[in-house]
Amino acid sequence: MGRAESLEGKMSTQDPSDLWSRSDGDAELLQELGWYHGNLTRHAAEALLLSNGCDGSYLLRDSNERTGLYSLSVRAKDSVKHFHVEYTGYSFKFGFNEFSSLKDFVKHFANQPLIGSETGTLIVLKHPYPRKVEEPSIYESVRVHTAMQTGRTENDLVPTAPSLGTKEGYLTKQGGLVKTWKTRWFTLHRNELKYFKDQMSPEPIRILDLTECSAVQFDYSQERVNCFCLVFPFRTFYLCAKTGVEADEWIKILRWKLSQIRKQLDQGEGAIRSRSFIFK
Repeated sequence: MGRAESLEGKMSTQDPSDLWSRSDGDAELLQELGWYHGNLTRHAAEALLLSNGCDGSYLLRDSNERTGLYSLSVRAKDSVKHFHVEYTGYSFKFGFNEFSSLKDFVKHFANQPLIGSETGTLIVLKHPYPRKVEEPSIYESVRVHTAMQTGRTENDLVPTAPSLGTKEGYLTKQGGLVKTWKTRWFTLHRNELKYFKDQMSPEPIRILDLTECSAVQFDYSQERVNCFCLVFPFRTFYLCAKTGVEADEWIKILRWKLSQIRKQLDQGEGAIRSRSFIFK
């Protein structure tokens, strides 16, 4: 794992290597921990874990309460729980446990992947949520599942996750010619938004090429709640989700996808202009 950028002295004026490693000399820096997200907000952590994580996904971030205090955010089914992790200057405190180094702290998650919530239920720490999630250049979804077993080491906790550009779920869609509303199964992958009659259907009813989509936005013209639209030159598609949160997730992920498409197009145009300048 390559060394990430420094934390710009947020936690202490001490050198980071002194702050996060101990005398054994081989503990990783906090910034190099793939599932440490720095000053990610509580709201953003919840949005990430709920939209792209799964039950047992977790990440570590700075707490906004005070310096030296961190939050472990964990997805537990359809909610996200937050737990304090405190750096005392000499050790890490997490619940009733105390660790003398970051290395020991990470080992704890490899071998003791259970924590209790305030309700007394156990939450399993399965999948470290990566700080850096990029859409692969070939738009392939990478899915790696870490086995839950004892005896793992911190080297097994390499954070991996599906590309942020993938999503699936049921949405209610307005018809084209006949303006009736029907529930369809939607999948988002690469530059394509497909919809099927239902989740078990092998072939899509239609494939929408997002390179032709100009906008994604909430819509209030259809007198339906949780509705949003995708604008294409040939038609505007109206879709409704079950909840406002779900609609917001679809809009955000589709807008992110469109921004990636535009970025690639801009880079391609820039390369063409550069070649034109060379051969003038």
